[in-house]
Amino acid sequence: MMKRPPGRFHEDKIQKYRGVILVISVPLLLIGFVLFLMPSGSPSGAIEDFALSNRRGSPGSKSRTYAVIFDAGSSGSRVHVFCFDKYLDLVPMGKELELFVQTKPGLSAFAKNPRQAAESLLSLLDKAEGAVPKELRGDTPVKVGATAGLRALEGDAPDRILDAVRELLKDRSSLKSDPRWVSVLDGTQEGAYQWVTINYLLGYLGKEYSNTVGVVDLGGGSVQMAYAISEEDAAKAPRFSNGEDSYVNEMFLKGRRYYLYVHSYLHYGLLAARAEILKVSGDSGNPCILEGYEGSYKYGGATYQASASSSGSSMNECKRIASKALKVNESTCTHMKCTFGGVWNGGGGDGQKNLFVASFFYDRAAEAGFVDPNKPVAKVSAAEFEEAAKRACQTKLEDAKSVYPHVEDANLPYLCMDLVYQYTLLVDGFAIDPWQKITLVKKVKYRNAFVEAAWPLGSAIEAVSSSR
Repeated sequence: MMKRPPGRFHEDKIQKYRGVILVISVPLLLIGFVLFLMPSGSPSGAIEDFALSNRRGSPGSKSRTYAVIFDAGSSGSRVHVFCFDKYLDLVPMGKELELFVQTKPGLSAFAKNPRQAAESLLSLLDKAEGAVPKELRGDTPVKVGATAGLRALEGDAPDRILDAVRELLKDRSSLKSDPRWVSVLDGTQEGAYQWVTINYLLGYLGKEYSNTVGVVDLGGGSVQMAYAISEEDAAKAPRFSNGEDSYVNEMFLKGRRYYLYVHSYLHYGLLAARAEILKVSGDSGNPCILEGYEGSYKYGGATYQASASSSGSSMNECKRIASKALKVNESTCTHMKCTFGGVWNGGGGDGQKNLFVASFFYDRAAEAGFVDPNKPVAKVSAAEFEEAAKRACQTKLEDAKSVYPHVEDANLPYLCMDLVYQYTLLVDGFAIDPWQKITLVKKVKYRNAFVEAAWPLGSAIEAVSSSR
């Protein structure tokens, strides 16, 4: 038999299967032609758009999670409602990124009537539930964190108030409640949550500790300082006798481990500090009180004599008393670096260089007129608190309302005291250079909206994370 040449064999195969080849090749050619005509990069762009849409979810997506957090502070109660997507990004609720409503007075004002204390939260609870879709309320955690005001009450008053709040949530709320979620917030927790909140909103979580910001939060009953420190400094932290760290919280956030220095100074929030300053002067006139005022000051169930000195208010004399109240010169510090009262300061470092100062610091600065109340963030120095204190201490009570129209009547007699104390706390207490720029913050910009710079967001992030 004659053998076919090799080339002829392949020609025969092509002829035999040419129909199949045409059926396959024509669609491939058409697809190639279409792709040739498409703009460069559009296929990958379409895939990215689809992935982004899938990640964010639609407006009615069940991947949305809500959290309701009550901040039961010494000066009032506040409720925050947040909505997150599955990546823990804040999702707008209408035009805002959170619902924020507040009322006065705080729970600690009802020390003898726990039921009335709990019912003071009802209007806030109604508004919070209204912000959560009905079908999601049963899965939405509601937490109540009482802060220094309740911590300062004596006896069983805090427990009775918290029990009444637990009963209220159980009987009157459709949100997901747990008795353990109603508690007196430890000052360390409060400071840590505040640090998480501000760094989350700024987009700094997940970055090197040196790229985060430090936080000082001046509440009514306590003041917290929190900032990230190096692992080496964390290892040097003073310890309790049982070996546990007394100052450092280890946290794992956005894929990175942080060593967070946190300390809460009970009795040194703005309202509590007034009592400490009045204790120093006792029954005699106090140079921190505006000339022309004579009365009393109530805080934590106690009443203090609060009358102006016969020679009027004096910034320098007030500084002396504020320093004594802070125990600045009575330190029994055994560590290399301390703040007031012998408390370790964390060692300083990069995590403290950029300092955000919140709550009453911002409020008093805005009321004293050296910060624009319409702008939620401002760069100032501690020296500006001193200048504002000098003006306030030279003002008589009868003139104060016209000079400071934004200050509440009940706070006017103490304006000199508050500003002097804030300066003293920053400079003598925390050893901040008087001319160092710090950031006063009421709200932090997050995307195209502003969010309250308060610890409840940090608590909400924890609550939502643990429920998944």
